Amino acid sequence: MKRSQINQTIEEALIFFKSMNFYLPEFAYYSIDDWKEKIDNAHEIFDLGLGWDITDFGLGDFQNTGLTLFTLRNGSLTNGKYQKPYAEKIMLVKVDQVTPYHYHWHKIEDIINRGGGDLVFKLADSTPDDEMDEDSVEIVIDGIKKTVPPCEELVLKPGQSLTLPQKMYHTFYGRKSDVLVGEVSMVNDDTKDNKFYDDMVRFSEIIEDEESRYLLCTDYRKFL
Repeated sequence: MKRSQINQTIEEALIFFKSMNFYLPEFAYYSIDDWKEKIDNAHEIFDLGLGWDITDFGLGDFQNTGLTLFTLRNGSLTNGKYQKPYAEKIMLVKVDQVTPYHYHWHKIEDIINRGGGDLVFKLADSTPDDEMDEDSVEIVIDGIKKTVPPCEELVLKPGQSLTLPQKMYHTFYGRKSDVLVGEVSMVNDDTKDNKFYDDMVRFSEIIEDEESRYLLCTDYRKFL
């Protein structure tokens, strides 16, 4: 992804979150100079990967395949300084912008439609050889068990949430209008805990075509 596209995406996300009355912490707005002033006291942010996360999954087509995330809080499975057993993200899922099929080995998560349009999921259990199981999928929506066909559309209306267990393939996208999406989960480690069905990467390579207005969670060590 180009840095110019990342800068524009974050600007659009800030406007969208504000329009949805969802307020981000101060460090969401920090410039590189702001970070340099705070660097000595921001190790939790750096160590746990809090902050902006913009990805096109290495496919170079962000408009159609991509995701805008902000990690608000997290813990660590390996660093004893950070003992939170939970994580939280907020996301902007755009209309027809797909997050590709993937699952998590460790993380169990609730995905919440917090407002805007419909959030459309397709789900499938994984097999021992990481294929998609053709049997129906048992899920829980807001505490209610439900059985759905594999890889068929499941729509979450604003206010609804879905629990995703370990090793369940899922893909999602917005419909009708952009969607404010929350994630409440176990500790999140996106460097190790994503298995994509097709060959792709979690974090995009960045082309520095202009200066960074904001830092991504993957930028901290590069710039600071």
